[in-house]
Amino acid sequence: MAEIQMIDRGDGVRLAARLQPGAGPTLLFLPGYMSDMSGTKAEHLLGWAAKTGRQCLLLDYSGCGRSEGQFDDGCIRRWAADAKAIADALAPGRLIPIGSSMGGWIMLHLALADPARIQALVGIAAAPDFTRWGLSLSAEDVERLAHQGFTTRPSAYADSPYRYSRALIEDAQTATLLQQPIPLDMPVRLLHGEADPDVPWAVSQQLMAQLRSTDVQLTLVKGGDHRLSSPSDLALLERTLESLA
Repeated sequence: MAEIQMIDRGDGVRLAARLQPGAGPTLLFLPGYMSDMSGTKAEHLLGWAAKTGRQCLLLDYSGCGRSEGQFDDGCIRRWAADAKAIADALAPGRLIPIGSSMGGWIMLHLALADPARIQALVGIAAAPDFTRWGLSLSAEDVERLAHQGFTTRPSAYADSPYRYSRALIEDAQTATLLQQPIPLDMPVRLLHGEADPDVPWAVSQQLMAQLRSTDVQLTLVKGGDHRLSSPSDLALLERTLESLA
């Protein structure tokens, strides 16, 4: 059982992570928005890595799960830096980042920061730039962001509304990637549910078009939802990782 470790990211904020030792490259799971390393896909990946002798690293971004810090201070590039700090401390070798939903956006920034270290990328309903195409702000939202520092939206994945901070929205304005070529050349595999109600599969199609790599494959799962966490979906993820690792 991979125990939780706390990693100081360099400013006193400690980040939670779990490392399953094994053969590299390290499978690095990057959770989605307001998610953490206790999710179905993360736990399945850790168990599969243990059974197959692969190294796997799970993490919680600052302000999420068991990590310290304030959620409202988090943003795409902050959380990408969190992921890099944990990987540098626990798994300094080659990586295969696996980005789920918003984790797909973080995955790209992590790869752009240190491309030589990345063996391949795997996106699961990857949602780069989601604040641009998936979060339309009303005049009331803008006022809440200015005066209270956050706004909220109902979510089908939690009992309480999702919270979107001013730090996230402001950082996202210059962290977007889909409007220009993305200079990454490693193999990329994109898995997307054809019936995803939250992230249209056209987002993965656009990402495929903008990546400079010539080794990019998009797999559409007929009837697949946003989570892609059914037994058949998880088996697809396993086959995808076997082909890359």
